[in-house]
Amino acid sequence: MKKLFVTVFLSLSVLGFSQFSVPTASPRQKVEQQFSMTKISVDYSRPGVKGRKVFGELVPYGKVWRAGANSATKITFEQNVNFGGKDLMAGTYGLFIVPTEKEWKVILNKDSQQWGAYTYDEKLNVVEVTVPVQKLSEKQEWFEIALNPIDIHSTDLVFKWDTTKVAVTVKEAKPEVVAKIIDKLNEIKQIEKDAAAKK
Repeated sequence: MKKLFVTVFLSLSVLGFSQFSVPTASPRQKVEQQFSMTKISVDYSRPGVKGRKVFGELVPYGKVWRAGANSATKITFEQNVNFGGKDLMAGTYGLFIVPTEKEWKVILNKDSQQWGAYTYDEKLNVVEVTVPVQKLSEKQEWFEIALNPIDIHSTDLVFKWDTTKVAVTVKEAKPEVVAKIIDKLNEIKQIEKDAAAKK
């Protein structure tokens, strides 16, 4: 046993301890999606159902939930957006949920660095949108947040867990301004391409 421990220790030392982390019950995940001229990213932990009743018990109805496990879920927008019909400045926000059986209130809060929702302060809320709950045909064991593009100007922020699905649509803020910027960028690219062709 001692020899096995020494062998494992030496192997880890050679590979470097920095490559390893202690296993966690709710593994951390970061998802990114190209969006318009920039990208959106979400950093969150993924709890499992593990035979429990999730919504209404593990995640109580009517109370603020961290939209995952462990430290608060963080969402970053690299450009101004329209989040569920409400304008939002670029930045990183804490993402929280107040679930009920038929709808969820999805909240973006200025404090993205807190642990769970223990120090959640509604006075720091930037955006609150209410969206309907949809039922999944198949059970989702691990909590999942996904970014599903609708087109080049919009994407759905999708939450799935157990038999529940919720989606918030994110769109470009001021699409006419974005379109002008994209046109100008395309002009510059074409000028550079033409200049390269002449060399």
